[in-house]
Amino acid sequence: MQSPSPLEVSLFSEALVPTVYGEFLVSVYKDNQSEDETVLISHNLSDAVAPFIRVHSECFTGEVLGSLKCDCRDQLALSLKEIQKRGSGAVIYLRQEGRGIGLGNKIKAYDLQNKGADTIEANHMLGFGTDLRTFDRAALILKDRSIDKIVLNTNNPEKLESLKNFGIEITERVPSLSAVNEHNKDYLETKMKLLGHHLDPLF
Repeated sequence: MQSPSPLEVSLFSEALVPTVYGEFLVSVYKDNQSEDETVLISHNLSDAVAPFIRVHSECFTGEVLGSLKCDCRDQLALSLKEIQKRGSGAVIYLRQEGRGIGLGNKIKAYDLQNKGADTIEANHMLGFGTDLRTFDRAALILKDRSIDKIVLNTNNPEKLESLKNFGIEITERVPSLSAVNEHNKDYLETKMKLLGHHLDPLF
């Protein structure tokens, strides 16, 4: 049986897009192993030796519906604002809804959470692992842009270690902290206590 080809990414299209946060170059990447498209949202990316980077997973419920159950929408907005403030940087937007289980299963998980399960228990009850995401596409896109040293905007230690394992040097970790509310409090506490996310300043 022939082994699969190594993952490769290639630039498919890009254009400047004006947004409420400022103008960004939106670059769409495709890869040789899936139909997914990964988006690089950047501003003056080549201007910094170690640019400010957020590796962000898609969240329909938060970013489109404004769901209060997570902090994804706030994290995305904060990172885009910070990029404009710094004058350079990027968000790498990965199609990884629900920590990789997809939107339909994420809504099933939400139903289980409404019945008392936490975010990790809900995944396990549906037969999934805690987190199915990988960040190799993000690392390959950075390398495609000749970037091997970054300031990483994340609370997630696994994301940091994953990028380091792909040869990306993390010169600084910048937290992404947003408001806690009655709907996301348990979710954020679970991520902090069981997944090791750096959310201590919120509690």
